[in-house]
Amino acid sequence: MLIGVDVGGTNTDAVLMDGATLLAKAKCPTSGDVTSGVVAALEKVLPNDSGQSIEGVMLGTTHFTNALLEQKGLAPTAVVRLALPATQLLPPLVDWPDDLKSAIGGFTYMASGGHEFDGREISSLDYTELKKIALDMRKNGVEAIAMSGVFSPVDPTHERQAGAFFQREMPHAQITLSNENGRMGILERENAATLNACLGKVGENSIRAIKQAMESLGLTAPLYLSQNDGTLMDEGFAARFPVFAIASGPTNSMRGAAYLSGLTDCIVVDVGGTTTDVGALTNGFPREASLAVNIAGVRTNFRMPDVVSIALGGGSIVNPEPLVIGPESVGFRLEEQALVFGGNTLTATDIAVAGGLAQVGDPTLVSEVDSSLRRRSLEEIQRRVETVVDQVKLSPDPVPIVLVGGGSLLVGESMTGADQVLRPDHGDVANAIGAAIAQVGGQVEKVFSLEDIGRGEALASIRSEAIGRAVAAGAEPTSVEVVELDEIPLTYLPGNVTLIRAKAVGDLGILNSG
Repeated sequence: MLIGVDVGGTNTDAVLMDGATLLAKAKCPTSGDVTSGVVAALEKVLPNDSGQSIEGVMLGTTHFTNALLEQKGLAPTAVVRLALPATQLLPPLVDWPDDLKSAIGGFTYMASGGHEFDGREISSLDYTELKKIALDMRKNGVEAIAMSGVFSPVDPTHERQAGAFFQREMPHAQITLSNENGRMGILERENAATLNACLGKVGENSIRAIKQAMESLGLTAPLYLSQNDGTLMDEGFAARFPVFAIASGPTNSMRGAAYLSGLTDCIVVDVGGTTTDVGALTNGFPREASLAVNIAGVRTNFRMPDVVSIALGGGSIVNPEPLVIGPESVGFRLEEQALVFGGNTLTATDIAVAGGLAQVGDPTLVSEVDSSLRRRSLEEIQRRVETVVDQVKLSPDPVPIVLVGGGSLLVGESMTGADQVLRPDHGDVANAIGAAIAQVGGQVEKVFSLEDIGRGEALASIRSEAIGRAVAAGAEPTSVEVVELDEIPLTYLPGNVTLIRAKAVGDLGILNSG
């Protein structure tokens, strides 16, 4: 049996799954410290044997997103770019918000190294230069390092060599190599590595706290975390790459929606307590964003779902005149502050109950809500959701839409632009189900000069590396297969240069070991 947990801004959901069968589900308010809310949800779904039959716990968490937004617990971080004499016009962290840059220390260094697009060195590593940088890092109390080399996805040698040097010089520092978690584009890849580096301590502490909470409940099963692309990684991999879990919530919901609806190509609308997330499923997995993604004001290019989010959910605060719904939300204090629970704040949930769409709390407490306000509010919610669906669609043709999330009752039975609207059973915990049923994945993106290496050899190399990354993340080697393989000719570069992306997916190792 497996347990899936997803931490949202308002609720923490948990499910107990035996294969394809849902045995138990729970929805608890998300706690301020996150971890105690996870414990409360786990307690409600644990089987009678106190967890002895549990083979794995799969978690989607907001720990890492919250740390960036609140700027708490971030490690003093240095960015070392291997590029000189190139790229001096745009130094590291040039586009970061001042407050976030200050929160991580903002230590930046530029050194010799890096490669051209075809693998030729820009300049050789200068270890005397790197030694001086290490001395300055120690003086500044640096605890995490992001290594970024020009065109390191083509040739990661300099990043690896410099990373190994700094690990010897500063054995307690956590080091992130940009070629391992970013794509082409020096600034965006460097930013992704820096975010990952500064989250290192948050990752270790969060995973340790969750593991301790599990053990206090008698759960000794391995812990897996959801990744941004809808797959899983084991706790060791997650501690190294916490940035891969930043968008795990929406992807869990989309994978759960696919599982519950039986659809592999559709639009998923997940209405939670705080936000509504809308994305497209392609072949059962979330469609990935093809452009740079903004995280906490930082432009990055690591794998992220192509999801549009709006501040609209069951906890959204409703101001009657003039009518404004959100962006403020009561969040996880819904059961304290909403009218139907005895509070004094009018929320979207109160509107739904007053309109007969939901049966929670005490309906008599919203009996005096004006009928015109109910109608106008529900029309506005419907309009906003339909607008986001239009933004996600790639064509004007009607498409299937799957509604999930605890706040999906705010949306009507039909929607403009939909050929069918599905509300699958247990859609209120689709996020936790998506975590529980997820597979393990690995992705690679590299540039090859097909004049130096044949196309067949390049494809074999990228496939092998993607499979290796899936296995490193916890997949059973014999179950891994490549599910995506894209070739993008870079016609603006000489030498028949091609960008190749590969994604491999496999079953959890624990499911094939017992």
